[in-house]
Amino acid sequence: MIEPLYQPFPIATQARAHIWHHVPATRRPRHFHAEPELNLVTAGSGAFGMGEKVLPVVAGDLLWWPPGQDHVLADASPDFDLFVIGVTADFSLRVLTGTPDVGCVGPIQIRLASPALAEMEAVCAAPHSAADVPAIERKVGDLWRKAHALRRAVHSIHVVTRRTMVSLYERPELARSDVARLVRAYPTEISRYFHGDMGMTLSAFRSRLRLLRFIQAVDDGAESLLTAALGAGFGSYSQCHRIFQRTLGCSPRLFFETSLRDRMQDALAPWDDTKHRE
Repeated sequence: MIEPLYQPFPIATQARAHIWHHVPATRRPRHFHAEPELNLVTAGSGAFGMGEKVLPVVAGDLLWWPPGQDHVLADASPDFDLFVIGVTADFSLRVLTGTPDVGCVGPIQIRLASPALAEMEAVCAAPHSAADVPAIERKVGDLWRKAHALRRAVHSIHVVTRRTMVSLYERPELARSDVARLVRAYPTEISRYFHGDMGMTLSAFRSRLRLLRFIQAVDDGAESLLTAALGAGFGSYSQCHRIFQRTLGCSPRLFFETSLRDRMQDALAPWDDTKHRE
């Protein structure tokens, strides 16, 4: 699997939420970010890569990408149509009543009934003014709440995985043994269920969550890279530097002090339409 890029969700206005109608002339490469994201497939068929897993999708599928989870559109039919809905993490918590585990309780993928699909598609497709921030946030907030209510009604993600995610979102510095005590499971169980549900190792997920906190701390004006690293849950700056280099392919200083970050975040992969029409 190709190492994913760090690419924040492209929220194009001053609002804390955005709906993007995706037409696969180009696509984002495999990536992860701190913003939670929903994908609504409204026509055609395709496939998403998620960690080591491949998820076939058809019209009516609703997919959830939690913060730190890599994903990529890997295949699509000629009539494929997709709406991408993203919000800031703080906005998601506010809309979902502020309960930390609300976004983690449901599965990654569900199939919507026709009425629910039609309702959500109509909301996504309705025009809006980019200047009317309150209206955008009301629209996306209502959609976000509805989508997660639908997810909560489906129980396909293992309870150990759910509890593990909740624990790590609150404290990504926790070791596997610490998480095991919190969720009342054996460490090997945690690793097995998490990998099966999320398509990636628990260690890789922990690293990404700490890196996301590190990047946010630096962006927020942390006193130093060391201060940001320790605040993000790393045991030392050298550990942070090693994981940053391994995950993002560059040092923190190159990321923050050169144009590399912008190039990484703006990268697009060409969409081979001939290949995807076969």
